[in-house]
Amino acid sequence: MSGNTLIVINPNSAQTVTDGIKLALDPLRKFGTPIRCLTLAEGPRGIETQRQADLTIAPMLRLAAAQKDAAGFVVACFGDPGLHALRDQTALPVTGIQEAAVMTALTLGQRFGVIAILPASIPRHLRSFGAMGVLDRLAGDRALGLGVAALADPDRCLEAMIATGKTLRDSDGADVLILGCAGMAQYRATLEAETGLPVVEPCQAAAAMALSQIALNLCHKGTNDA
Repeated sequence: MSGNTLIVINPNSAQTVTDGIKLALDPLRKFGTPIRCLTLAEGPRGIETQRQADLTIAPMLRLAAAQKDAAGFVVACFGDPGLHALRDQTALPVTGIQEAAVMTALTLGQRFGVIAILPASIPRHLRSFGAMGVLDRLAGDRALGLGVAALADPDRCLEAMIATGKTLRDSDGADVLILGCAGMAQYRATLEAETGLPVVEPCQAAAAMALSQIALNLCHKGTNDA
């Protein structure tokens, strides 16, 4: 039996990231479905490698299973760790922010560019884009060279984000940008203004998709009751 709340799980343990996600989702609360953002206490401070991502899966599944009022879930880490495992665990709608961001970007432009945090993140992204079959629509994936913790400091990262966005636009031919980390949410409006391109914030994209699936009673075919 499903509940009435969209559960958004931040698989890292940084409450500041969760707070940023919560703020980014405020425009979607007007649709009436309650949205609750959770921090995975067992997660690393920032998910920057495949190993870190994979280690969050088991505790994330336990946290999701404990949410008895859930109507659906969002996995709020770019890279979507545990996305398919959670879809195996529940018959409720489950969206991942990377998958949803790409799908949204494909409706806003012909070629999308991704602003990543670190160079080590890019191979993870490319594996996912290859699995989705969208590499021919990828203009570029460029890293800031900053970790998740640095994203909370505009003085450290905003200039680099704008420069990276303009490079993706001017050198790579991107006509839509994706913020490649849940910790970038606060910079969407500024990046749009500075680049003149639509910018997809992935948590917003995934939550919007999950809310529509909840409203329309659409979901993947899960193997267990939630």
